[in-house]
Amino acid sequence: MLAAGLPCVLGHADFEAQNRRWHGREIWAVHDWDSLAWQPEAALVGAASGAFASAGPPTLAPIESSEAFLTAYQDVRGRVFTAEEQEVAWAAGLWTAAHNARWEALHGDIPVSGDALRAQAAERLHRANA
Repeated sequence: MLAAGLPCVLGHADFEAQNRRWHGREIWAVHDWDSLAWQPEAALVGAASGAFASAGPPTLAPIESSEAFLTAYQDVRGRVFTAEEQEVAWAAGLWTAAHNARWEALHGDIPVSGDALRAQAAERLHRANA
């Protein structure tokens, strides 16, 4: 991802469900701004695509859900990601799950993220061309 050379933007890097509040179908508020990050847009969106569904113990969204998230984001954005951005997005989708799996291992928690990471990492890395 570092080799991509994509421009960075300021964004939220912990897009789990508990960090968002909704008013109907509209995002009303985003919490946990200590997770502000300076990353390529595709990296922030990719990380969100892996974490957005976590409402209980953090885990990794199913691949199909991440794919739908990425497609919906690009549709709303009005611009399709380049091949390089797609690769970065898929790689970044593993960030939060890897962080959470580390936490589970260090603290003896049930390996919810760890199990999801083991089950999906190969396919996500394949989509990232890694």
